[in-house]
Amino acid sequence: MEQSLLNIGFGCNIIAEHVIGIMSPNSQPMKRIKDEAKESRHMVDATFGRKTRAIIITDSNHIFLSAILAETISQRFAALKDKAE
Repeated sequence: MEQSLLNIGFGCNIIAEHVIGIMSPNSQPMKRIKDEAKESRHMVDATFGRKTRAIIITDSNHIFLSAILAETISQRFAALKDKAE
């Protein structure tokens, strides 16, 4: 059982099989989800001080913040899925 890693920027990787969604952080519901995850200590900030451009939601209710655009991460995710098939 080989697990593929999804690069979310600046040397940070997550296991692609656990990703549920890749969202843009601009909407109010996404801001609310980010705040709730921060309060419950389920948020991982991988932006390294840069502007958040993507929110990645996993099946373990963890939220990952990335400074890479959501579209770019989605393309990387799709390439991993195609490679796995």
